[in-house]
Amino acid sequence: MTTQSPYIGRFAPSPTGALHAGSLLAALGSYLQARSRHGQWHVRIEDLDTPRCPPGTADDILRDLERCGFEWDGPIVYQSRRLPAYQNAIERLQQTGKIYPCACSRREITDSSINGIDGPVYPGTCRPGLAQGRIPRALRISTHDDLICFNDLIQGQTCQRLQSEIGDFVLRRADGLFAYQLAVVVDDAELGVSEIVRGADLLSSTPRQIYLQQLLKLPTPGYAHLPVLVNAQGQKLSKQTLAPALTTAEPLAALRHAMHTLSHPPPAEIDTLEAFWQWAPAAWHMANVPSQRTIAAV
Repeated sequence: MTTQSPYIGRFAPSPTGALHAGSLLAALGSYLQARSRHGQWHVRIEDLDTPRCPPGTADDILRDLERCGFEWDGPIVYQSRRLPAYQNAIERLQQTGKIYPCACSRREITDSSINGIDGPVYPGTCRPGLAQGRIPRALRISTHDDLICFNDLIQGQTCQRLQSEIGDFVLRRADGLFAYQLAVVVDDAELGVSEIVRGADLLSSTPRQIYLQQLLKLPTPGYAHLPVLVNAQGQKLSKQTLAPALTTAEPLAALRHAMHTLSHPPPAEIDTLEAFWQWAPAAWHMANVPSQRTIAAV
């Protein structure tokens, strides 16, 4: 007799700005997927890029989640407190012989590369070794051009060739900060995340994360990438695009609107926060979520 592993999900906001309608959508989708499976839902604060995280923003996000009625399992995880775990992963990857120092500046990369699906494709300039007199800046990982494919529950099968579409990507930046791609893989594995439900803006990052999971001999979770809310100019809602902060004085209205966006319209009689949370997990079906990558915010 086999025992089914527990469902473990998570929501991982970057505290660069206030919770807004787009981040609420991601929180709600990941939460309901976990609760509808009678699973755990954890919160991780992705504050690795400390210069971009104003003091107090993470606490504001957590308070807004609480006001909306979200309940998480376990303690809050802060990436800024987990640097030794990321350094350990770097050392493990160095044993594979695939990590190398890179001396290239952003301008040099832009001038000598082609644009890929996520910005300039690094042309591998430093892969054979640093030219004489060059000082190492970042650490990169050598990639290959074999197809990396995964079946996303919402977006369907997605495939990518890392070397030609992304290039050898950074694991530790020139400023000494660990890269998102590395940290998220380490954190999800340590937590035992079984499925990642997040915005479709991160769809193109997934093959890089699967590649690192393979090199580190870590399990690959399931993936479901929700549509991302965009403004009238087609830009993702964010601090950079001046997305307004969520008005948690009326959390029920915000939650109802998010459920409409995810094609789960609440009945009219759902008129209290308590009634919403009693109804929503049982009503949630991932198959109902729109399969497009973006939805206009209204």
